[in-house]
Order: sequence, then C-alpha cells, then structure tokens
Amino acid sequence: MLEGEHVIAAYCERYGAPETLIVVESALDRDGIRKLLETVPAARCLVVTESAWPEFAQFPWGLGAMAVVTAPRPEYRESAGFCLLLDGIQDPGNVGSILRTAAAAGVEQVFLSSQCAFAWSPKVLRAGQGAHFHLQIFEDIDLVEWAHGYRGTLVAAVAAEGEPLFGVDLMPPVAIAIGNEGAGLSDALRSAATRSVTIPMPGAFESLNAAAATAVCLFECVRQRISAK
Repeated sequence: MLEGEHVIAAYCERYGAPETLIVVESALDRDGIRKLLETVPAARCLVVTESAWPEFAQFPWGLGAMAVVTAPRPEYRESAGFCLLLDGIQDPGNVGSILRTAAAAGVEQVFLSSQCAFAWSPKVLRAGQGAHFHLQIFEDIDLVEWAHGYRGTLVAAVAAEGEPLFGVDLMPPVAIAIGNEGAGLSDALRSAATRSVTIPMPGAFESLNAAAATAVCLFECVRQRISAK
C-alpha cells in the first residue's frame, strides 16, 4: 500500500500504473492528484469521500491518495558497484530513512537480512519517500553467504576499533555493511568483511543511530568518487 501522491508518483515513473488508485474527493483539485489520475487508467481509479476514506486507509485523508501495487522483486544476477548490506535493523523508520539516504547517495543494490523490518511495510515506505523505486532491494538474504561471493571491498561499519572511516579507500566496487544499534553486525559478517571502519567521534557523546551512521559512510563514498574525478 503506497500512501501519498509523491510516493505513488515515484512508483508510476519507474514501474507504470498501480493496480488500484484511491483518491479522496477533496484532493481532486491538487496538481499532483490530477497528474496521477491522468497516468492511471480510469478503470483502476476510485474516488471516495472523506467520510468513506477510513474504510480504505488507516492514515489521514489529507494525504490525498493511496495505491495498491505489487512490490517489485528484482532478479539478482550479479552484485553492483555500490551496495549496502543491512544486518538486523528492525526499526521501520530507520530502514526507510536508510533506503532514502542510499538512493540519494547512488547506491544500486540493498541487501537486507531476514531480521530486518519488512522493506515494503507502511512505515518503511513512508520514511523512504519513494526511494524504494530507485533501488534494487533484496530481502531475507544470507549476508554472510553473499559476502563470501562478493568480489569488491566489503566494509563493515563498527562502533569501535575499526580503521578511521575517512582514511579508508572506499572506491567502487564497494559494499557497506551496517548493523543494528544494539548488537551491531554479526560476528560472522564482520569476519567476512575485507575491512572494518569506525566513524571518528571526538565529541563527548559517542553514539549515532543506524540511519545517521549509514549516511556518514555512504556520503564518504560519494566524496571519494567526486574527489577522484
């Protein structure tokens, strides 16, 4: 279930019309809603009143639209030049924020372990703001097995005792592995990594959440790519 015109528009741009588009009547004068209605065949559209909206959705009618789609399931052939591994990140908001950051940084493929939050849940989709449709997302992946077959540099982000992030070569092909805030990366995945890095934190409060740590690591990859041009 996609919520809001922005996310639905991102899906349509990448994959075409959704199976069903539901629009609240009071939002028909919005430019974004009108564009969606022009994109989706009339037979797949349903316009409902504000009072009827709760029968279809659990979120406020002010978002204007919702859509039913089939979650994209890309076929895995080989690893891309810029990958992200998520190990046991269970908070939907964090997963969504991480996917949004990954799309902005130019990550091509994201691999989620079976302990991660479902990538297509409403909370993850809401936090992702359409990022899902700019990434290849693979779920329920045995990350250790994947790591053993990876031919690039697999970099494990760890809270302490890794090499300082900003001194490590992160040029592609590279994959960044991020663990959850409590346990971090599994020992097996950390052992499978080519290198381990730690974000230098000179402040008195030595803590970043998983989404913030991911952003720092991914955009250090971006910085190095730009500097190399």
